[in-house]
Amino acid sequence: MTKEIAVIGAGRIGSVIADMLADTGDYTVTLFDASSQIIAALQPLAGVMVQQLDITDDAMLAQALHGKFAVLSAAPFYLTARIAQAAVKAGVHYLDLTEDVASTGRVRALAQGARTALIPQCGLAPGFITIVTSWLAAQFDTLHDVSMRVGALPEYPSNMLNYNLTWSPDGVINEYCEPCDAIVDGVMRKVTPLENVQEFSMDGTRYEAFNTSGGLGSICEMLEGRVRNLNYLTIRYPGHAHLMKFLLRDLRLAERRDVMKDILEYAVPGTMQDKIIIFVTATGHKDGAFMQKSYASTIHGMDIGDRPRTAIQVTTAAGICTVLDMLAKGQIADAGFVYQENIKYESFINNRFGRVYAQG
Repeated sequence: MTKEIAVIGAGRIGSVIADMLADTGDYTVTLFDASSQIIAALQPLAGVMVQQLDITDDAMLAQALHGKFAVLSAAPFYLTARIAQAAVKAGVHYLDLTEDVASTGRVRALAQGARTALIPQCGLAPGFITIVTSWLAAQFDTLHDVSMRVGALPEYPSNMLNYNLTWSPDGVINEYCEPCDAIVDGVMRKVTPLENVQEFSMDGTRYEAFNTSGGLGSICEMLEGRVRNLNYLTIRYPGHAHLMKFLLRDLRLAERRDVMKDILEYAVPGTMQDKIIIFVTATGHKDGAFMQKSYASTIHGMDIGDRPRTAIQVTTAAGICTVLDMLAKGQIADAGFVYQENIKYESFINNRFGRVYAQG
């Protein structure tokens, strides 16, 4: 028997989530969006119904969720709490992709006493990066340092930013502006975004990585008291952080994020030619020896339903689809707040959607 799923947000990621789920034949998906232009442009696969929805209308949102097994939010992060609250009232499971720390905090509060599961941060970072880091950390007797790095990068950058838009500009700006969680000398603290710039090479290509917000998820809480240093860094090509600091700080566009968004959407082209880099390094003691273990993967785009999809679309959609699939199969707790670090790496990577991450 197929399970009915609501996907809210029919943009770059939401449309792929809907197609991925419907393509299995195990899920019937209704894809909602507030924009009539986005709705009109969609060409969903069979098994996906499309409907316009103003989620600020509580009655319409409640009706959209009625009878569903789960709602998956691919909407902007500032709408997260509203959708989660409606899910709790409707008695349906809730999953999202948000990297916003405050939004996740509100979801956690809503999960207290909920009779269904609330599972935020189910994408790439946070999401899979948290799962793989937890798996890597568990291989040590005692931990020393953990560094988590993720990048969604164009294959062929050709501007001074060395960047193309491959996902939500709201998300990019948010992670470059908000304080970042980290553990420094054993103490959980906030650090400044766009700082701590490090350079490294992988497969002969030079990259930089720097502090950004949201990618850690809640793993700081799990590892506090067990690790000396823990940080999350976004990977870009060299020089990107310097120019972003000029725009966001010197020109004070961090205070006018709507203007920054307009600039990025007007001047920075998108691309279908991208790649995802995941690079986690952990040091610690194992069997009395001081050791280092690393996880490194590069993932490229692929076709879904005979349509080309970018690497960021595929990995982000695969993350939330895997968690939903595991929930449907009883492999994840079905009530209350579910932490990404409690999801088993082996079960995730062997899932039909999670295998996307095995290609690297």
